[in-house]
Amino acid sequence: MYFSFKLILLKQFYNILTHIAGFHLDIISMFNKKLALGVKGRRETFGLLKSKISSNDKTIWFHCASLGEYEQGLPVFEDIKVKYPNHKIVLTFFSPSGYEIRKNAPIANVVTYLPLDTKLNAKRFLDIIRPELVIFVKYEIWPNYLLQIKKRQIHAILISALFRKNQSFFKNPGKWMQKALFAFNHIFVQNEASKKLLNNIGYNNVSVSGDTRFDRVSNQLKIDNSLDFIKTFKEDKLCVVAGSTWPEDEALLIDFINSDVSNTKYIIAPHNIKSNQISNLKSKLLQTSILYSEKDSSDLANAKVFIIDTIGILNKIYNYADIAYVGGALGTSGLHNTLEAAVFGIPIIIGNNYQKFPEAHEMIKKKGMISISNQSELNTILNNLIKDEKFRVSSGQINSTYIFENKGAVAQITAYLNKR
Repeated sequence: MYFSFKLILLKQFYNILTHIAGFHLDIISMFNKKLALGVKGRRETFGLLKSKISSNDKTIWFHCASLGEYEQGLPVFEDIKVKYPNHKIVLTFFSPSGYEIRKNAPIANVVTYLPLDTKLNAKRFLDIIRPELVIFVKYEIWPNYLLQIKKRQIHAILISALFRKNQSFFKNPGKWMQKALFAFNHIFVQNEASKKLLNNIGYNNVSVSGDTRFDRVSNQLKIDNSLDFIKTFKEDKLCVVAGSTWPEDEALLIDFINSDVSNTKYIIAPHNIKSNQISNLKSKLLQTSILYSEKDSSDLANAKVFIIDTIGILNKIYNYADIAYVGGALGTSGLHNTLEAAVFGIPIIIGNNYQKFPEAHEMIKKKGMISISNQSELNTILNNLIKDEKFRVSSGQINSTYIFENKGAVAQITAYLNKR
């Protein structure tokens, strides 16, 4: 009885905190453009849904935290869209960085923000869309939504899930949140460790399917990845592509590039493309550099550095790389997608804060990826990769083999859905 009372208190505490968070977000958003987009978007969600979804519509709901999770779920979404052509697809995001980039995604009939996880919002949301199937991606565990889904007996799955023992689901204070996990009819996890954690709390409807991102990036090889302006810039030179970089990444790269006397070309695609940051980056480069936004009026072939001040083309640019540097792990922002580069069979350099990324652990273990923590280490590995073709090619082949060997998650998930 004491334990049940404690769980009720924890649940109430969560609900109170959610309301408090919503109140503070409203205030903070007045001073933060990104937060303001989310606050404004959530206010419009219910009106948008009512205008797009009628009582006669059959619907399926996909939910992703942000852009990375969307890309992770997309191969499954595409398969489901084909299987259910008469259903309307509702796609929700929690983060502006996902919604703002994919708000016109053709995969869905309606794309919107997910309202905050309150009891009232969960009821209103599900009352409007009445989904027959719900798919959440990776980390998104919103208890009020999921408990409503379970109450209404809606079929729900979680895909590409990745759990760690220090998460709240597996600790005493967060045990009430375990109920939210049991709202899923099935959970597809990336590794055996995640499956074991779920089994330990009595959840057994779980399969180790791997990461759907392997299927997603493999599909990149099936399309035309040519970019004429990159071809013009690169010519027949060796090319290093630094993708999704942050200032701490760029500081090391700039130092190396400024001292490089070889014919190597460099492409830098920063994570943040705000004009002041791009200007600051360009001003520190002593070598000839050109911005993507200037490409039509510039001599691309004679530039050494090409700065990509736009979004949406990095996955194609990796096609032209001989060596990749993927940003985010040198600081605390989080490692960006390394699989996008790996699929093209190139060696990859990252920072040293990659602990939460199992694919990085695996590629480093296999020696297709190298982690660095300072200027000296970056200089050493880049020089080795540039000068030693055999080392460069063999390291890259390790990565493409790793991608090929880990495909298949989408087939496993869709096979499950075909049986329901």
